Amino acid sequence: MSILDFIIADKQIEVDQKKKIFPIPYLEASPLFDRQSNSLVECLSKSASGIIAEHKRRSPSKQNINSSLSVAEVANSYEKAGACGMSVLTDGKYFGGSLDDLNLARSVTSFPILRKEFIIDEYQIIEAKAHGADVVLLIASVLSREQIKQLSTKAKEHGLEVLLEIHNLQELEKSIMPSLDIIGVNNRNLNTFRVSLTTSKNLIHKIPDEFIKISESGLNDVDAIKDLKTHGYQGFLVGENFMKTDNPGETAQKFIKHIES
Repeated sequence: MSILDFIIADKQIEVDQKKKIFPIPYLEASPLFDRQSNSLVECLSKSASGIIAEHKRRSPSKQNINSSLSVAEVANSYEKAGACGMSVLTDGKYFGGSLDDLNLARSVTSFPILRKEFIIDEYQIIEAKAHGADVVLLIASVLSREQIKQLSTKAKEHGLEVLLEIHNLQELEKSIMPSLDIIGVNNRNLNTFRVSLTTSKNLIHKIPDEFIKISESGLNDVDAIKDLKTHGYQGFLVGENFMKTDNPGETAQKFIKHIES
């Protein structure tokens, strides 16, 4: 089994347990459940930088990135830095995140927030809405076309935008449907964790123009992002490059200014 297989197996157990402790009516009673979502699509369409800044404590490929910073402070500093939005990891076992992180980020910001999670069940869509997310991530490599349709439709019913993450042409071709908003090309192979920006360059012209196109992973320098912009990408998910510093917000601000200059 790959690390991804282990993550999904653990996620199914986690979701089954949560359903018993926090049933859907409990989530629907959240003060955030009826909140009007903010559009990441709109923000990316207007942005000169296209940066979606991420809060990430650790990952299977990097055991410790930064566990010492307050998520609220990071979120607030990302918004002040001019990021289009923020990605918040909510997986606990493998990434050190939580839904509390999502709540805290939401409490101090007004820009769009992506719940970055291994979503395999409609229950997690309801969770995302109840904790203040504006966008949910669906990973094509772990979902069937029918699952993508079911989950993305549920997200749209609740006013959430959908970011579909792909790694290759096969995943793209099986997944294209009207209930998606953003297509993200992940340059990191989730089985080997190797990164190549060639993945984004090879897939850009295969993605239909009705979707916002973003690139994810391995975006460590401004020149790489400027290059990807010339290929047609409108958004860029950057996490480790900011989080590995003592002041992610300040790092993001300088990064964004260089892109826009």
